[in-house]
Amino acid sequence: MRRFRGTGRGRKTRRAIARGGAGMAEQLNDALGGWPGVKITPMFGRWGYLVGATLFACFPLRAKDHDLWIRLSREDQARALRTPGITPHRRFAARGWVECQVESRAALPRALRWLRRSYEEVRTRLEPD
Repeated sequence: MRRFRGTGRGRKTRRAIARGGAGMAEQLNDALGGWPGVKITPMFGRWGYLVGATLFACFPLRAKDHDLWIRLSREDQARALRTPGITPHRRFAARGWVECQVESRAALPRALRWLRRSYEEVRTRLEPD
């Protein structure tokens, strides 16, 4: 396994990271990895989904956690909160973030619909006029 550089003895890459995720994270990583311009990187204990340098969603690295965080526009956030299974983010709701529980494959299509909206919003903001 590859070691991280830094001071002291290096630590090994976690197996879940080396494999590209486990459980529902693997399913999300496979789906979002195929979208143009999406970069997936581990950050603060979650998989971060970015377009350029803009984070639009994140999902836990640990297979037992299932709370997908999605950043939406104000209009999409209001629409999403009327959908069963979507709640305001605990700390970042004022910034447009929502939480969606993705515990099974059945919840994946709903999550991907909102992820697609978030992704498209970020792409349109980043495109030059």
